[in-house]
Amino acid sequence: MNWDSFIIYALSAIVFWSLSLILHMIPSKNKILPLIANIMIIVGLAILAIYISLLWIDLDRPPLRTLGETRLWYSFFLPFIGLITYSRWKYKWFLGYSIGLSILFLVINFMHPENFSKTLMPALQSPWFVPHVIVYIFSYALLAASSIVAIKGLYETYFREFKPETLDLADNLVYVGYAFLTLGLAFGALWAKEAWGHYWTWDPKETWALLTFLCYLVYMHFRYLHKSKVKTQLWILGLAFIVLLIAWFGINYLPSAQNSVHTYGQS
Repeated sequence: MNWDSFIIYALSAIVFWSLSLILHMIPSKNKILPLIANIMIIVGLAILAIYISLLWIDLDRPPLRTLGETRLWYSFFLPFIGLITYSRWKYKWFLGYSIGLSILFLVINFMHPENFSKTLMPALQSPWFVPHVIVYIFSYALLAASSIVAIKGLYETYFREFKPETLDLADNLVYVGYAFLTLGLAFGALWAKEAWGHYWTWDPKETWALLTFLCYLVYMHFRYLHKSKVKTQLWILGLAFIVLLIAWFGINYLPSAQNSVHTYGQS
């Protein structure tokens, strides 16, 4: 198993997910079509899960080091989140967004294949490495989804009639995403203590991770205290995601991050 076989698994998942979206778009009172469509999403997830597992075995390390590898996890988590959300609230547009963005990540990986190393640097061999990165990826996937909801909400407030359930969906995504974000910070601190001897060093990546944490905290407090200021809530949620993007990969391109202990993630 290597990166060369990625296209086979990626195309298989894309075909199943695309067929699923087509079935979901067909108007039908029959419950069979939606059921088949959901099964196709699960099959696509299973294909990608098999590839990630085999790649993990082949690399002899968790595939969590490079941006390409993290995109692979996003491609797995997004349809999973979309399917759960659709099953609960029946938002077809959100399911389409989740699958569409996942397919985009797979295409980007195909166009820009990563070179994999068989070994990890010593700092990445901590037992806290895997849980830290996985909960962060899951958190980022949820919060990314909430940002799309925010964009939809802003469009409705400026050009159409705003639907209160839009913010309800955003809240549910943010609450769960924020919980995992908090776990990510905690696991990261434990990892830092083991690898570098300190829980917190104000490394650029750590600083922006904290800013992301605080931005979503501001959103939740503002949402609770100013329920009627819908536009402001949506703008805060959208801007919080920009901070998240900087924390995820934008920080790698800032001069202050050149000596960061997190520069391993740039390759």
